[in-house]
Amino acid sequence: MHIRTKKWARSELAACPFYEPEGEERKGRWREAFARPQQPLHLEMGCGKGVSTAEMAAANPEVNYVAVDISPDVLGDTRRNLVRAGGEGIDNIWILRADICLIDRYFGPEDGPERIYISFCNPWTERPKQAKRRLTHPRQLMQYRTFLRPGGEIWFKTDDETLFADSRAYFALCGFEEAYRTEDLAGSGFTPNYLSEHEIKYRAMGVPIRFGIFRMTEAAPDFDPTRFRLTPGVRRAALEKADRAWAARSAETERTEGGAEA
Repeated sequence: MHIRTKKWARSELAACPFYEPEGEERKGRWREAFARPQQPLHLEMGCGKGVSTAEMAAANPEVNYVAVDISPDVLGDTRRNLVRAGGEGIDNIWILRADICLIDRYFGPEDGPERIYISFCNPWTERPKQAKRRLTHPRQLMQYRTFLRPGGEIWFKTDDETLFADSRAYFALCGFEEAYRTEDLAGSGFTPNYLSEHEIKYRAMGVPIRFGIFRMTEAAPDFDPTRFRLTPGVRRAALEKADRAWAARSAETERTEGGAEA
């Protein structure tokens, strides 16, 4: 997708007190960059124009956020949306310009974010070789594991059915368990749900939004994620394993809740 050049974006970002164009030196020190470093830290991978990001940061001042994208033209809009929602003095978010494919250069285990958001990333479904560019590919998930806090979560949203199914397999293979899953976010009643431009558009078109919360476990994969390819057999086995675990947890939840009510 071509991104239109915005001449004003770079100058506005340069003057922005919460914009970081060179974030590698902050690796391991992101928490201390905030006014309230003791607060939970959440990362958004591919924030786009930050429509939902701005609403989320303004609604949750008790959480610190880092919104990541690679294009300064897009991040110029992010800055404006953040200021519009939270004012010039907003102090619980940083905008980071970075290549997410190299995200472990910017975050370390000392940062220990509790949550990562990935929403409406490019599905890369046209050719099999493009799959490695996905933000949920094992190559990326293994990077997230290096700095995500133990038991931390990845919240993933997409309108693409194939990407969602493939990503569920990726998560299962990379040591993430499904804590929540729905094939229709709008109809699920799940809250809170902050709407991006993409989600607003797809909802208006009647396109169901797939959403899952994937919690990192101690189990780590025993394969090289840089050479990984999701074959039909591996995909089927991973999804079957995830479905069995999901069914078992759902049954345990129903049993526990039923016992509590009795």
